[in-house]
Amino acid sequence: MAQASARATGATIAGLARPRSPSAMMEAAKRWFADGLAQESEQRRLFPWLAVAFGLGILVCFTATNGEPSLAAPLLVAFALSAAVPFLGAKPVALALVLGLAASFLGFSAAVLRLRVVEAPVLARTTIAPLTGLVEALDEREVGARLIVLVESFGALTPDRRPTRVRVSYRKALTLKPGDYISATARLLPPPEAARPGGYDFARDAYFRGIGAVGSLVGKIEVKPPPRPLPWQVSLAAAVDDARNALTRRITDANGGQAGAVAAALVTGKRGLINAETNDVLRAAGIYHVVSISGLHMVLAAGVVFWLVRALLALVPGLALVWPIKKIAAGFAMVGVTAYCAFSGWDIAAERSLIMTLVMLGAILVDRPALSMRNLALAALIALAREPDGLLGPSFQMSFGAVAGLIACAGTLNRWVPPREGDSLLARAWRFLAVAILGTLATTMVAQIATAPFATYHFQTVQPFGIVGNALTLPLVSLAVMPAAVLGILAYPFALDQPVWWAMGLAVRGMLTISGWISGFGHATLVVPAYGSTALCLLALALLLLTLPVSGLRWIGLAPAALGIAFAATPPRYDLYIDREGGGGPARP
Repeated sequence: MAQASARATGATIAGLARPRSPSAMMEAAKRWFADGLAQESEQRRLFPWLAVAFGLGILVCFTATNGEPSLAAPLLVAFALSAAVPFLGAKPVALALVLGLAASFLGFSAAVLRLRVVEAPVLARTTIAPLTGLVEALDEREVGARLIVLVESFGALTPDRRPTRVRVSYRKALTLKPGDYISATARLLPPPEAARPGGYDFARDAYFRGIGAVGSLVGKIEVKPPPRPLPWQVSLAAAVDDARNALTRRITDANGGQAGAVAAALVTGKRGLINAETNDVLRAAGIYHVVSISGLHMVLAAGVVFWLVRALLALVPGLALVWPIKKIAAGFAMVGVTAYCAFSGWDIAAERSLIMTLVMLGAILVDRPALSMRNLALAALIALAREPDGLLGPSFQMSFGAVAGLIACAGTLNRWVPPREGDSLLARAWRFLAVAILGTLATTMVAQIATAPFATYHFQTVQPFGIVGNALTLPLVSLAVMPAAVLGILAYPFALDQPVWWAMGLAVRGMLTISGWISGFGHATLVVPAYGSTALCLLALALLLLTLPVSGLRWIGLAPAALGIAFAATPPRYDLYIDREGGGGPARP
């Protein structure tokens, strides 16, 4: 089908290139566009655009509204549009437009609802006062720790002005643990907003996480009995976080140094013990995503559980012949990867990747292809409905962009080294090795191209040797690190895990050695000028057009891609920056 589409597109382009009258060229372009839409409809590739429309509604709510939008109005419009759907069966274009508009208004409604659910007070100005509250989470650092505190009282602030949660750091040695009720003096300030127009807005992320202030604890910390019994949800979350810290210490004790810190981060999601130098090395090698529990970890964890369960069931001939062992393995993988996500702290990126993984494993249960654009769109709809604010951050944009690029290129990658009948064992081994090497390089390149617009917009850096870093380290992560992580977690309750963590540490040391070698290359990290949201929107549109369609319509994406690159290459140059508090700022001479 893809080859036929390519031939049809080539024939159309060749026809347009021949000298013809403008009206004939317009007619040929209309036929080409109509044929492309028919093919998209036949292949059922219009559904992913509902997720795009849903996201567009979220984007409008978060960026274009002024004041508090109504929740009832967009819901009523979405309901009215949905009611018209049964009467549009004979008008496919009108049906698609109505469904898209309904999805946009539903996305707008989801964003409004999210704003109301997370609404909480934000500290108005810098304040030093006594703080009492419950330690919900604790991240150990090289020096001290960082706490998330559920505030009971802060100075003389009334509940309508007092932050619900605060994030505070403490630089001295601590004996605290999640679940402790503490009293201390705190210096708190409002969460900082973006340092430049379009820059990272920590205040926005903190608001959606329920954090109304940040700062530090000074002086002595007292642990007191809580004034009332804790809700079970809070007690459970604190107990899980305490267990994560205990396992983090156990892994670091088994390895020591930065290898232990990175190994612990891969298992528990606690990255506080990784120092700045190691973070810079991993970023320069283009593999920092490895230490942030997200799609790679979820897929590998689910894959290890899936393979183990299926292999064990296949050892029993009676079960393998009678039971659907593939579906059973998928069910166990869903349970295992959900438990892994819960233990790693339900981070936003991990939760989003969990949804994507569960949708694809669920496709196996209903005898559908796991890796498809339809499943990706369904996962995006679920993730956006749950956390619409995720659309504005790099995590959502980069993870779904990378997977969309990989799915779009999967057919081409699979045709590079086609299998042949009658090959010898040695020939099959060489083909397997070639597929592994080419597959790693190709998928890394596709993922880097697909995520480049979002990475450069949010971080203003490019790692030109990232393809080398990923090609050399991902086999270690896939074949050694993540299987060891799963086995270590299984052995941990029996206190038989120390040898597993030690072996995992060896693989992590290899990963760090490779990263250090790559970071030593000249220009391993390139800083690029920050560009505006117009360029980002054009490049994001280009990515959607190049990945979602299966017909020749995808080549329309080259136009916004060229425009986006042109805008990104000529970013706005401001003459004056003023800092957040109006105390000063740099000016262009």
